Amino acid sequence: MEILAYIAAAIAAVAFVVLVVYLVITLKAARETLHNVAETLTSLEQQMQGVTSETTQLLAKTNKLVDDMNQKSSKLNSLFNGFKGVGDTVTEFNQSLRDLTNSVAKAANKDPEKTTQAIKWGTTLMELWKKKK
Repeated sequence: MEILAYIAAAIAAVAFVVLVVYLVITLKAARETLHNVAETLTSLEQQMQGVTSETTQLLAKTNKLVDDMNQKSSKLNSLFNGFKGVGDTVTEFNQSLRDLTNSVAKAANKDPEKTTQAIKWGTTLMELWKKKK
């Protein structure tokens, strides 16, 4: 019986040694994996610093671009306001011409004889002016 106890102890010792060997192999693999993860994280941190600085520069350029666009937009607003003023002036001029045309038409309807005479004089003056040129 003692032999069986020795054999059982030997089997237990061999099993323990095998267990320890596999545990050591597993721990070494885990250590290598953790080392690779640490290197990857270090590399990632460096890349993130680069991305962060580039992003900061891009944001600064974008802010400058937005400010420039706002300034130019304000200038364009002034320009369009000027165009609106020109448009209003043209509209007022057109209205004045309409009023003048209406008053001439009314005057012509009141006294057709004078109107005919004025047209003849105008035509004669235009012909003289063309000949002079």
